[in-house]
Amino acid sequence: MQELNKDLDQFRIITEALLNDETENPVSELIPADKLFEEMDLSLQEEGISDDKFYNSLTDLVLKTPKTASAHFFNQLFGGRQSKAVLGDLLAVILNNSMYTYKVAGPQVGIEKEIIKQVVEKIGYPSKSSGTIAAGGSMNNFMALIMARDHFDSDIKQNGVRKSLIAYSSKDSHYSNAKNAAFAGIGKDNVKYVATNKAGQIIPSEFEKAILEDLSNGNRPFFLNATAATTVYGAYDPINELADICEKYKIWLHVDGAYGGAVLFSEKYKHLISGVERSNSFAFNAHKMLGTPLSCSILLVKDKQNLDYSFSNDATYLYQTHDDDFNPGKTSFQCGRRNDALKLWTLWKSVGSRGLEKIVDHQFALADFAREYVTNNPDYQVYGPGDSVSVCFNYKGIDPKIICSKLYEDRELVVGYGEFDGVEFIRFVTINANNSEKEILNFFSVLESYVEEKQDLFLTRAGKTE
Repeated sequence: MQELNKDLDQFRIITEALLNDETENPVSELIPADKLFEEMDLSLQEEGISDDKFYNSLTDLVLKTPKTASAHFFNQLFGGRQSKAVLGDLLAVILNNSMYTYKVAGPQVGIEKEIIKQVVEKIGYPSKSSGTIAAGGSMNNFMALIMARDHFDSDIKQNGVRKSLIAYSSKDSHYSNAKNAAFAGIGKDNVKYVATNKAGQIIPSEFEKAILEDLSNGNRPFFLNATAATTVYGAYDPINELADICEKYKIWLHVDGAYGGAVLFSEKYKHLISGVERSNSFAFNAHKMLGTPLSCSILLVKDKQNLDYSFSNDATYLYQTHDDDFNPGKTSFQCGRRNDALKLWTLWKSVGSRGLEKIVDHQFALADFAREYVTNNPDYQVYGPGDSVSVCFNYKGIDPKIICSKLYEDRELVVGYGEFDGVEFIRFVTINANNSEKEILNFFSVLESYVEEKQDLFLTRAGKTE
């Protein structure tokens, strides 16, 4: 206990150092990967070191790690901190429960069940629906694919895949679809990528065309991965139109809402996932739009029997007490599983559903503010749809790869680039709900001042993007 209290005191000291450093140095020092082990002592030895040396080494490591919660970080589909969620995650570490049985998790199972119940109601699934919390969006998509496979052919679980199955996804969907097809025995080549429109949405008529072609060739279509929203443009696929086709051909419809599915909490933006109640499975990441610490991914399935059939397996050494409904390991891909529900529950409990709605709506408001800024400035060219927290643009015709890399190397901003329809651009993500319009304007001010200061460098790069 004394040792733990000492380390917890040190945790507070290191955390305060990090928060202060985020203000003074919002972008961490870049250590080139090929110089990492030369510039930092990350070595492990036979003998331990003194606490003073250990704490100093740990502080140095923390301060040189990329600051994903700073006001200069716009690079990924996560960012910022929700303090009540951080509290929940810290408590989950201290409690150290594994979420496979009620015997070892107790009331923590209840908070996971309550989260799943509430989300089921909000998306309009029936009472027989259920779900689980997985290690991330890729895992959610994989579990949905497995359920769809087993639902299509119940013999596969025991005998394996013996005939080719065909899965579909948009050409702008998450890269996990190909990996998951390989893991599931379906094969990467049996994932068909459907064309998208100018807004980055899958084209329903092209989807049906692909199905008919596969049926005529004797193939077996069984799964569609729809996206809400895509990783680059933040585009939402038209779920209702896709559901019509899936129902017609008896194809499992999964909605990958890892990035943008949390609009389910927003009265203003939930229309973006209109028709989600018609899907067979749906997933979203609370560590994205809701701002919980990584990772917190929720998977829902319309018919709980599909989850039970694909993932339930007896283990008498483990499942020794209580009903299966209170032993989440029965419907999980994982066995040992950390408690990722608590951080979402503490956030949701503290701010309520209306508070989650405000978090989501604020991100869209920031994106609208940023989009208006670049739209009204002739030095910028804007790309992508309007209803998105991804704002895609180019500045003064400068190659986005060059400008993003230089901003990062010189510790000015952390922002990434993307590509759509052969055009590359800066992808500016307003996922950090702790930001305000002030931070958005500061981003553009830093960008513009930096380009002005380095104009000789960028002058020769201009004109390479349209």
